[in-house]
Amino acid sequence: MPLYQVTDDELTPLVSTSFQEENLWERRDLQRLLRANIKVIADDILVIAEEFGEWSESGRRIGLLAIDRDANLIVIELKRTDDGGHMELQAIRYAAMVANMTWDQAKMAFQKYLTSNSMDLDAESKMCEFLGWESPREDDFAQNVRIVLASANFSKEITTSVLWLNDRDLDISCVRLTLHKIDDKLVLSADQIIPLPEAESYQIEVKQKRREERVSRVSKKDRSLFTVSYEDEVFEHDFKKSDIGFHTVMLLESKGLINDEVFNMLREDTSCSFKLLKRPEEMTETERRYSKYRFNRDPELTVDGKGYYIARNWGVSNTPKFIEKMEAKFSGLKYSSTANS
Repeated sequence: MPLYQVTDDELTPLVSTSFQEENLWERRDLQRLLRANIKVIADDILVIAEEFGEWSESGRRIGLLAIDRDANLIVIELKRTDDGGHMELQAIRYAAMVANMTWDQAKMAFQKYLTSNSMDLDAESKMCEFLGWESPREDDFAQNVRIVLASANFSKEITTSVLWLNDRDLDISCVRLTLHKIDDKLVLSADQIIPLPEAESYQIEVKQKRREERVSRVSKKDRSLFTVSYEDEVFEHDFKKSDIGFHTVMLLESKGLINDEVFNMLREDTSCSFKLLKRPEEMTETERRYSKYRFNRDPELTVDGKGYYIARNWGVSNTPKFIEKMEAKFSGLKYSSTANS
C-alpha cells in the first residue's frame, strides 16, 4: 500500500525501498528492533525469549517467543524477503516443539532473556503481573500456541496455506512489513493482512465456538485439589496432584518417619511408572525437558549427604496407586480431595 507525505499543496508519494537495499537483516536489525517494540506486529503480548532453542537434538531456534494475556505461547517468525520463503512451515515446526512447554521452562527462558538484556526483574513475578495472576497457575499455562508471521511480503502459497490452517482452528497472523524513505529517514509500516482486521471479529466468533469445544474437552482433565494429614493433623491442603509426592515426602520427613526401610520404599517402589526420588545424574533428558523433577532448584530431600528430587506431574492413573500404598504403609496418613472446576 503506497504512503504519501502531506504538504500544503500536494500529496507526495514516499519512495519505496527494501530491507535488502537498506542493508537491514532479520536477526541483527528486525528482530532487535521488534523485540523492544513488539506492539508493532502484535498487540498486548510479552516477549519471553529470543533465539530460543531449548529442545534436544535440534539446532533450530525461534527468533522471538512470547505469551499473550490468555497465557498462550506465541511463536514469532520474521523474514525480510518479498515472498516469506517457507516461514509458515518453519513456524509450525517451532509451535509443535514448544507446545508442551511448562510454566517452569517458560520462567527459566524468560529469566535468561531478562538477564541477557540487563533487565533486573524477576521472571515469575513479571509473568504473573502481565497475566493478572496472583500466583502461578501451571495448569492454565500454554493451552494453545499462536503464530505470528511478519515479512516484507508473502507468496500466494503462504497466504493460501495460512487461510486453510486457520480454517482448521490454528491461530496464525500475517503482518506485512513495508519500508519507505523520507529524505534520509526510513519509515516502516506494518499491516495485518491475515486475518483482515475488518473481518477479524467474525472470524473470532467462529474460532470461539471451536475453542469452546476444545476447552470443553480440556475441562474433563482431573483438576482435583488434595489435602494430606497425619493423625488427624492437616499438613498441607488444596494442592494439585502434581505436588502429592512432594508434600507426602515433606510430611514423612517432618515426622521423622523416613528410616532406611521407608527411604528404600520411596526410592525404589511406589507402584508407579517412575521413581519418586531421583538424583540429578539419574534423570533422563526427557525428564529434564518436561520438568518431571524440579532439578533447577536445590534438592528437596537430603539423605546421607546426598540430595534427591521428588517427582512431579503425576497422572490420573498413578495418583490413586500412590495414595493406596502410602495409606497402607502409614496408618496415620490420610488423603482427601475436592473437585476444582
